Amino acid sequence: VQLQASGGGLVQAGGSLRLSCAASGSRFSINVLGWYRQAPGKQRDLVATITSGGSPNYADSVKGRFTISRDNVNYAVYLQMNNLKPEDTAVYYCNNRDIAGRYSWGKGTLVTVSS
Repeated sequence: VQLQASGGGLVQAGGSLRLSCAASGSRFSINVLGWYRQAPGKQRDLVATITSGGSPNYADSVKGRFTISRDNVNYAVYLQMNNLKPEDTAVYYCNNRDIAGRYSWGKGTLVTVSS
């Protein structure tokens, strides 16, 4: 599975951004889609995931501010980010976990939130 993320950019604190990720390749391998992020000097952390049935899961730090969604017809996943904070600054990566538990990663997209 190949993943291509887009939508990052520079935004002021309190603003919003919407990330998109298009999945391609073996459609039968597209299962749980998600977003992770990695801030400078830190490890890559989970932001949100969504199952093929549409059940979301969020990191506590983004609950109530971020919304993950997916389009099973066009094999895409989205992350709507509202009320952004400077600590949300990171490179955001989309991810697929197939039914065998194998992970695929896209190239990241940078989100910078200024105070």
